[in-house]
Amino acid sequence: MSRPSANRTKKTTKNVLVHALLLILALIWLIPILWVVMTSFSGDKAFSSNFFPRKFTTANFKTLFTDTAQFYFLRWFMNTLVVAVCSCILSTFYVLSVSYAISRLRFKLRKPYMNIALILGMFPGFMSMIAVYYILKGLNLTQSLLALILVYSGGAGLGFYIAKGFFDTIPRAIDEAAWLDGASKWKVFTKITIPLSKPIIIYTILTSFMAPWGDYIFVSVIMGDNYNNYTVALGLYRMLEKEFINTWYNRFAAGAVLVSIPIALLFICMQKYYVEGVSGAVKG
Repeated sequence: MSRPSANRTKKTTKNVLVHALLLILALIWLIPILWVVMTSFSGDKAFSSNFFPRKFTTANFKTLFTDTAQFYFLRWFMNTLVVAVCSCILSTFYVLSVSYAISRLRFKLRKPYMNIALILGMFPGFMSMIAVYYILKGLNLTQSLLALILVYSGGAGLGFYIAKGFFDTIPRAIDEAAWLDGASKWKVFTKITIPLSKPIIIYTILTSFMAPWGDYIFVSVIMGDNYNNYTVALGLYRMLEKEFINTWYNRFAAGAVLVSIPIALLFICMQKYYVEGVSGAVKG
């Protein structure tokens, strides 16, 4: 066998093995998701051992919206949407403003601020939840949607590194030319930089929306027993409590499917810009 032919055979074998491994990993990742989807349409008894239900039904989805004796899924869904959208708007503004200032401006505390932000970013946010709870309690804001919005958007400015990397890829000469023409820094930011930064804006919006949409820890601490202001993450968890799990397990799966739909649609529609935003930040 000639050397080029042997190299091609070796390369083909390697590609087959890599793709086989990726297929196995994809199946491992997809099976739990498919199982939850199948359970959401199941008319069988909760915890049925059948992967494919013997009886398919949409009653689990209907019950989520009609049975409000114990759980208020529609209200929780709207609470989550309001918190996620408001937090997303505020967080996106904070992140873009801070990252642009760090990228373009040079001031005395710039380096120390970046180092402090990097160190603080290494610690998970839930480490501060007790302190945050008592601050909110002192302000009489506990068990309110406003408290959740403040919590989710309050620390957004520390997550500026990826957006800063993207802004670094935009030539400073463009800004300097605009400054020479009399444009203020705010006009340069809003009229020039923002239109050129669509990928990183989409990336920031997606990440800012996802955090409050699926968070459980801060909601459980802040909301306590105020059922009316629960978000879907905490509400779905309550369906798995001992007294409800046998009746509500299939409905819990239906709720999990409904919660995943907005995020899935966002990623499908914005995937191109999401990838461009990350790649631009890496280049920066």
